[in-house]
Amino acid sequence: MNSGSPNAPGAVSVRNRTTTGVNPGEPPSEGEQRDVSAVPADVLPGAAPAAEGTAPRPAALGPRARLWPSLAAVYRAQLSRARVARIPLLFVATFQSVGIMILMRGVVDGGSEARAVVAGSAVLVVAFVALNLLAQYFGQLRAGGGLDHYATLPVPPAAVVLGAAGAYASFTVPGTVVTAGFGCLLFGLPLTHLWVLAAVIPLSGAALAGLGAALGLLAPRPEFATLLGQLGMSAALLLGVLPAERMPEAVRVVRDLLPSTYGVEAFARTFAPHPDWALVLGDLAVCGAVGVLSLAVATWAYRRAAVR
Repeated sequence: MNSGSPNAPGAVSVRNRTTTGVNPGEPPSEGEQRDVSAVPADVLPGAAPAAEGTAPRPAALGPRARLWPSLAAVYRAQLSRARVARIPLLFVATFQSVGIMILMRGVVDGGSEARAVVAGSAVLVVAFVALNLLAQYFGQLRAGGGLDHYATLPVPPAAVVLGAAGAYASFTVPGTVVTAGFGCLLFGLPLTHLWVLAAVIPLSGAALAGLGAALGLLAPRPEFATLLGQLGMSAALLLGVLPAERMPEAVRVVRDLLPSTYGVEAFARTFAPHPDWALVLGDLAVCGAVGVLSLAVATWAYRRAAVR
């Protein structure tokens, strides 16, 4: 078989069965065909190479970051940062609560009022750090563009909020224990049930830290975040340390809306000669439910602030 295009590699010449008597200047009649060269398309100049098989699939993305490992990483980072930057403020919070108890010692002798003072002063340390300082931290983080840094990390938004809240709440443990122990010695209360702080601190800390994070993330400016944090801590001071029996009814309603109130009530009940543990567990359950709700709101506020 003759090659119709000898310079083209892979060309194949196709000749009709009857080619005699055909005028080269006339078009071929029916049943006649001249030499035709079949050239594969991939040898033509500028032609794209033929695709082999199916189109290549896009590269698979890596697995999504899991919540608990991300939470642990953020928690460790925030705890290291707080340990360096917040130690002086922890001393301030502890000395503030101790000073309040010494001041109230001249007014309150004992009984239920002394229990309320000691319990409120101990939880006030948690409010100072978890509510006040965390509101300032997230307010400054949002204003300074720090949320953009966290947005680039492969961590879920809940891990950022929970890690920071857990670190700030954990940071209050030494001051809260020292305040509670000093208050028991000052007012002659039993030290037997101080172990309940192992539940009061994380539950109250979660509720107050979630509230502080939400205030800091929702505030339009860091100055407003600082103001809201200070107001929240002042509310925890006035409504938590002062005995509820001496408050007007309207003020008691506001006190019941404060997340730290249930932690104060749970801790104060343990100073009784025979604590009602059902009421203690009920107060702790309410405190935990408020903590879950406030942390959920803080996570939503973080997503809202991060996308802006």
